Amino acid sequence: MEKTIKKEIKYPYLTRPVEIYERECGHKIVLAHKEGGLVNISSWVKTGSINENDENNGISHFLEHLMFKGTHKHKAGYFDKTLESKGAIVNAATWKDYTFYYVTLPQGPDGAYFKEAIELHADMMLDPVIPEDEIGPAFTLGDDNVSQKRERHVVIEEIRMRQDQPWTKVYNATNANMYCEHPYKRDVIGFPETIASISRETILDYYKKHYTPNNITTIVVGDFNHEEVLEKVIKEFDFKGRENYQNPQHKIDKPVNEPKYIELRGKINTGFVITGWLGPVACDVKENIGLEIVNVITGEGQSSRMYQNLIEKVNEPVFNVVTTDFYNFKDGANFFVQANFKAEKKDEALALIKNEMQKVLSGDITQQEFNKAKKKLKARFAESSETVSDIAENIGYYMTVCNNLDLVETYVETLDAYTIDELNETVQKYLSLDNAVTAVLLPEG
Repeated sequence: MEKTIKKEIKYPYLTRPVEIYERECGHKIVLAHKEGGLVNISSWVKTGSINENDENNGISHFLEHLMFKGTHKHKAGYFDKTLESKGAIVNAATWKDYTFYYVTLPQGPDGAYFKEAIELHADMMLDPVIPEDEIGPAFTLGDDNVSQKRERHVVIEEIRMRQDQPWTKVYNATNANMYCEHPYKRDVIGFPETIASISRETILDYYKKHYTPNNITTIVVGDFNHEEVLEKVIKEFDFKGRENYQNPQHKIDKPVNEPKYIELRGKINTGFVITGWLGPVACDVKENIGLEIVNVITGEGQSSRMYQNLIEKVNEPVFNVVTTDFYNFKDGANFFVQANFKAEKKDEALALIKNEMQKVLSGDITQQEFNKAKKKLKARFAESSETVSDIAENIGYYMTVCNNLDLVETYVETLDAYTIDELNETVQKYLSLDNAVTAVLLPEG
């Protein structure tokens, strides 16, 4: 077996340490033990919209679709059909910092399904044909005479469906205005014009540039012989001397220094609003815990402050929906308040949201609320160790976005030690009303 560097991580709630192997070529392999009959095989690639520009925005997501369109060994559809016939769940996802591909399936007689899944997964990751007839010819939008409608049209239709959604419109407006230069300002799925015109050569060049050994982490979770599986993964993931690529480091944008407001109009009957703030980088676990706690307290579920104060306890609510959300990214998190409201009550709705956030900024979160939210986060972390899919996804996040699985080892300890004073410092640092970007979507006229 080729030379590998091994490291062990004491992953909470698992019965044995997680093993990380880094090969000479840079490819990382992570093996995690989870009792049961199911296994999960996934590969996480350090590329998403973070590596795109205005000319190729959406290429990461388009490539994700095309990766399933056959290799030199197997025709399009063989991968999905073969594994799904064995009870597998096969899928992929693209986000700002990564693209990942996974298979969850039973091991099969003497591990036969498992071995075949590793072979097919590696083949797909390393040798996609990306055939022209599956992509479909480039065309100009509005040309209804396109004879061959292939994957371009599938993705364009997906984009158009999203563009028609009010939440997507208002999210994209908020997101784009939170950033100045950083690629995070772009929508991951891209635009129809780009997908209609982008060439196969451009897509292949992007694949070759980013799907390199040092940018891929392959994770296997289940109950198996680690030595045998490691040997199998190394054998199947033969990169044949493929050159590595170092992703560029992007300058992290600073938050706006005064409130920013964007107003849109659409064919809707109610109003939509999202207010967003920039947060800490993903590897700053402590400050991310702080904003996760604020998210739980202020807007997660029907017991949250905003639901109780703005919907449940008022005689004539202004809001139909009001929640918060929190996303972790490598170069800085996002915290959002999002609401659907009676359009004629726009000013009142914005004032009520501002008032709720001002309360948090004034330090009025109680010790009881704080302790309850911490308990919820701890339970959620434990739940992420319950299935092979959840474990793989958590490992993939820490390996790809944080670039450090050590952080998972100390997460519970960091959470337990986190204090309400630290929470208030984090709130002041990131959630100032002067740093907020608000986008509102209202009915036309």
